Amino acid sequence: MKPEALRGMTPDQLDEQLANLKKEQFNLRFQRATGQLENTSRVRTVRRDIARIKTVQVQRRRTGASNS
Repeated sequence: MKPEALRGMTPDQLDEQLANLKKEQFNLRFQRATGQLENTSRVRTVRRDIARIKTVQVQRRRTGASNS
């Protein structure tokens, strides 16, 4: 997921996307533990997407806090 796309989302959309990615991350970890994971690179991609969303959320909080 591109950072530009994340910056265009509303806070609610970011929260929803983050929740979906965390569920997917859990499922991927479960699949890896049971030996059923086929696409191992997806684990890395999901982890990085979660980090991107969290980064955008922190940036918004900082800019919102400094403007108040």
